[in-house]
Amino acid sequence: MIQDREKAAFEAGIKLGALYHQWIGTPFSNDLAPTIEKVIEGSVSLQPFVKDIKVSLVRERVRENPYGYSELTGDVLDVHVVTEVNGATCHAALSFEHGYPLMKLVAIENQG
Repeated sequence: MIQDREKAAFEAGIKLGALYHQWIGTPFSNDLAPTIEKVIEGSVSLQPFVKDIKVSLVRERVRENPYGYSELTGDVLDVHVVTEVNGATCHAALSFEHGYPLMKLVAIENQG
């Protein structure tokens, strides 16, 4: 039988994977970055089981094109999501490590 902690981990992975593939390629500028962060957070937070999400675009990695904007790439995303299923909480992250945007489980807790 699948436990609530496994469901919470699955939900965290789905949220990060969907976020990554949905937003990569989005045009933005450093001036627009705070708005993009909030929009992504708001969009993901609407989904079931999301308890918290924090999105940061790493400004130092933004490469502006000759037309004055950039496109969102995996190396710019720094995301932390918390999912909860029946008191089981999963903390997961998406960050650029070893030259690749990695998604990983940070911690899983049972509450109650």
